[in-house]
Amino acid sequence: MAATWRSFSWFPHRMLAANCRLFSSEQKNITKVSPLRPEPSPAHDWIGPPNPLSNLRPIVYRVIENESDVEKQLRKLRQETEDWNNDFWTKQNVSFSKEKDAFIISQLKAKGLSLRGEDGRRRTLSSEDMAVFYKSFLDRNRIRHANYNKEWYRRNFTITLLMAKVAFSTFWRNVVENQKKKKSTPTM
Repeated sequence: MAATWRSFSWFPHRMLAANCRLFSSEQKNITKVSPLRPEPSPAHDWIGPPNPLSNLRPIVYRVIENESDVEKQLRKLRQETEDWNNDFWTKQNVSFSKEKDAFIISQLKAKGLSLRGEDGRRRTLSSEDMAVFYKSFLDRNRIRHANYNKEWYRRNFTITLLMAKVAFSTFWRNVVENQKKKKSTPTM
């Protein structure tokens, strides 16, 4: 699968897999980072095509010239958060698809129906039947989702603080540089 990457120079801020091949034993390392991911660029953040399992677009943050320690810490935390988020949603979506398929098969079996109709098409359940599955899936994963949300807020709060720290240090650096320029400029 060829990947197309788009670049964005401004500050950057789900399709379940229908194909059962994605769930084969050959796909054990589903959370690996794509080998198609480019190296960080000094000019742009790179945003790739949606991951077929997590449905999230991977982001590679640019490495700016003369990156300070705080800027490096911010970039690394943002990248770690992107990877953590992708990992969570990959596992969540794979689990959802497997459980949904098992539920559909069991419900069709209970009704005495095969997976495929007489016309060869895959049978589906009514929205009322599927609502039972959706509710039970959410109930079983409530704590997992709550923990994800807490961690997501914690990470993003830390990222926001680091962004403020970077903005303040950049502002202060500019003030100091302007003061130096004023002192070194001869007056007439």
